[in-house]
Amino acid sequence: MKTIEDIIRGNKNYFDGSEPSDGHFERFSMKLEIRAQKNAPKRSIVPYLLRAAVVTLLVTLSSLWTWDHFIRPGSSRMTLGQVSPQYKEVESYYIHQVNMMEGEIVNLDFKNNPEQKSLLVQEMKSMDSVYVSLQKELKANPNDERIINAMIEHYQTKIEVMNYILNQLRTVKNGNENKTENEKVSL
Repeated sequence: MKTIEDIIRGNKNYFDGSEPSDGHFERFSMKLEIRAQKNAPKRSIVPYLLRAAVVTLLVTLSSLWTWDHFIRPGSSRMTLGQVSPQYKEVESYYIHQVNMMEGEIVNLDFKNNPEQKSLLVQEMKSMDSVYVSLQKELKANPNDERIINAMIEHYQTKIEVMNYILNQLRTVKNGNENKTENEKVSL
């Protein structure tokens, strides 16, 4: 049996007489390139997109968790307005009253002793800390009427205290004004 090599060697004159046609080597190299491209591993963008999606999802979830547990201040608290619309109306009324009185206290002139003003503001903030703890208890027990009543009583007490403070400050202020007028008249 003759191999292809034996056939080529036996017909050497026949094969040496013919030259390849023009552009044969270019066509041959182009066919080799096409074959090499078909066998080359294909790169897909899908794995990169999946990795980017996973990273984005992890960043988003961790941001939401951080926001919910550390940044958002009222996440562990519940207001009266979240219990029912009626309580929301009550809470809005008391908040309006408290804000109005706080503004009046802050705007009063403490010429003689500005430390008293800062002490008074601190006392009002400490009263708010009690309310914050009530809000946390309400979050744990949203239907507990005792907590809701305690929150309403807190507002009422705060308004009474602020009203008393305002009356005392007005009395002192009026006393000082009368005193200065009397001094002017006597001069």
